[in-house]
Amino acid sequence: MTTIFSKEHLRKRHYDWSDGRNHSMQNNEPDRRTFDRFNGFQVLFIINYFGKSLGKQNIAVGLKVEELISAQLPPDVKSELSVFHWLRGVYLFYGN
Repeated sequence: MTTIFSKEHLRKRHYDWSDGRNHSMQNNEPDRRTFDRFNGFQVLFIINYFGKSLGKQNIAVGLKVEELISAQLPPDVKSELSVFHWLRGVYLFYGN
């Protein structure tokens, strides 16, 4: 079952939801734009894109990805594209 992961599903509450920072909603895939782990729109975009790429777009995967971004994203991973590639490696390492 495919479920779009939404703001209501997020466990963390530290996200910024300023309208002017919602550039990811206009993109179809991650690019070289700077990723801000505190921008709720970008986090949702990456969660949903990553889940879709796995063929597992559901709440459980979304929560796992949110936790990985929140707790383990290295500071040198700076673009949406690099976050996506990092997630692919770490998600596969920790098992799905």
